[in-house]
Amino acid sequence: MATARNGAAVPGSGQRPRIIVGVDGSEASIAALRVARALSEPLAAPVEAWACWDVPAGYGVYLAVGIEGFKYAADHVLQQTLSDAFGEVPAFVHPRLVRGRPGPALIDASRNASLLIVGRRGHGNFVPGSVSSACVSHAHCPVLVVHAPESGAADDAAQAQSAAVP
Repeated sequence: MATARNGAAVPGSGQRPRIIVGVDGSEASIAALRVARALSEPLAAPVEAWACWDVPAGYGVYLAVGIEGFKYAADHVLQQTLSDAFGEVPAFVHPRLVRGRPGPALIDASRNASLLIVGRRGHGNFVPGSVSSACVSHAHCPVLVVHAPESGAADDAAQAQSAAVP
């Protein structure tokens, strides 16, 4: 079973490719999931939709009241984002709720992935978001950064897709 120097599966190596998508509820993460679906079919690759959560700084106060609320909120975002992206979640998409900060968690996961897809939530037109920047700089596999559709472009794409379906 061959792998690249970075640990990612090499096409034709017999190892099944794996796509990981960072999910945070944004329009960009919805678009990233849709891109993953388009890429997963020709690659015969399962898609893991990762939503990361952690306890905020100063967590001592939160331990008294419990941290389950943070996990529940992240799970709700994950389920809602999957629903927004697909309606009914395809069988090859596997949701994962992961405790940890998104950047380090996704970078670590990239060690065993063929492709990491993240949405771009950057501030302004030319500055990428911190998670996407960290992933591009430090991931152990190729990274695809997906931009959120422009307002109106999403509506146009949805109308075109529904018109194309008989």
